Amino acid sequence: MPRMASRVFAGILVADDGNRTAAELAEQLSVSPAAISGAVRYLTQVGLVVREREPGQRLDHYRVFDDVWFETLTRRDDLLARWEGDLQDGVKALGPSSPAGQRIEETRQFFAFIRAEMPLMLARWRASRSG
Repeated sequence: MPRMASRVFAGILVADDGNRTAAELAEQLSVSPAAISGAVRYLTQVGLVVREREPGQRLDHYRVFDDVWFETLTRRDDLLARWEGDLQDGVKALGPSSPAGQRIEETRQFFAFIRAEMPLMLARWRASRSG
């Protein structure tokens, strides 16, 4: 994660309500609004922060989910599935018996393993949090 994005993420994370405006972040971090803009763009693209606007207001608020890492990992399944498919295409293109094809296949198997294990791991996390 870029340094400014890390600082902005931490700035939102430490807010009691997990919510900050760009102006609040700029003041808190002593940086320009432009620096905040680029950082929140990155954070929203990777799904760590959501942009919200309260009814009747013109200010955007940036918020983290209460369980940000759980939510972020939950949404990664589609990405892992896409990588798996792309890697499978790579294996076919390179040939499964070529050294490069074998490396790509090992990477594909790794992502398939992670994708299969992720729901189990997240369920164990939820269970550990509830009781």
